[in-house]
Amino acid sequence: MAHTILTINAGSSSLKFALFAGNGERLHKGAFEIGALSHDDAMRELLAQITSLGLPAFTAAGHRVVHGGQHFTSPVRVNDDILTALEKLTPLAPLHQPHNLHPITALKKLMPNLPQVACFDTAFHATQSATTRRYALPRALEAEGVKRYGFHGLSYEYIAQKLAQLDPAAADRRVIVAHLGNGASLCAMRHGKSIDTTLGFSALDGLVMGTRCGTLDPEIVLYLQREKGMSIETIEDLLYRRSGLLGVSGISSDMRELQASEETSAKEAVELFVFRAVREMGALIASLGGLDDLVFTAGIGEHSATIRSQISKGIGWLGASIDEAANLRATTVINTEESAVNLWMIPTDEEAMIARHTAAVIA
Repeated sequence: MAHTILTINAGSSSLKFALFAGNGERLHKGAFEIGALSHDDAMRELLAQITSLGLPAFTAAGHRVVHGGQHFTSPVRVNDDILTALEKLTPLAPLHQPHNLHPITALKKLMPNLPQVACFDTAFHATQSATTRRYALPRALEAEGVKRYGFHGLSYEYIAQKLAQLDPAAADRRVIVAHLGNGASLCAMRHGKSIDTTLGFSALDGLVMGTRCGTLDPEIVLYLQREKGMSIETIEDLLYRRSGLLGVSGISSDMRELQASEETSAKEAVELFVFRAVREMGALIASLGGLDDLVFTAGIGEHSATIRSQISKGIGWLGASIDEAANLRATTVINTEESAVNLWMIPTDEEAMIARHTAAVIA
């Protein structure tokens, strides 16, 4: 039986959804602003919208869940025990996990017999070695789950599959995917699997992001507490919501606005974004032992030709050479014929990945 699948990606400010036919065709997509509506109200509005548009009733739902912890390393059909276990992971992702789980609970009330599947952003990185995932902290903390998890896994998994379709030989090459958006990270892949990534224990690590700081000396947090008297809540707000491009520029977290601005602080924010992306890429190139392919994806990666060009030039020492005309046209292949590194621009599709996983789990 081919299922019609509803996919849900819920955050603190929005609930995005899409409806997929059994053949994988996207029938409809939309979003609701959370705050204007609760997650419960959003789910009721969603069901009403599907009915009013005459769309087919869905027979299963798939949800993006940011954190799977140490044990959920593949998509899973949700029952009461699974939901309880996922709720217990909230301390690992306090700003994301509750919002991911609210729609599952809301839909369970409205459609108690509907199969629901949780798809994890951490799962794709479970293939990394223990050494790659380990922090130099006491082992008791590692046993409790303090380790590198990595995120954006649904996006990376989609790109890995898409790249293999476009160029089957790429699966055996050394690949870095740059998921550059309001949240940003890099992933080093070999044989279509994650071997290293810039995000670690939380969604704060690695690259400069829209409002998040990226890699930070941990002493800074101690300094803010000790010398500035900041509370944990204030520091959390600073690092997650007032840093990154917004914090450096003092203008906006939106790359488009910053690139259009003549303000020095806006230019400095963009320069830092590129510098950190190139520097972190160097670490992943070391993990891979070289680089054959670089894929740009997500909001900035797909829509900013300037950022693609600057980052590609930053790895020019590897022999990477971008075709500026192709880059401006945003074609799939954006390297010159002479380039020693294949450069790609491939749009990601986390919703399609969730739909594929959901169909497989309930099959």
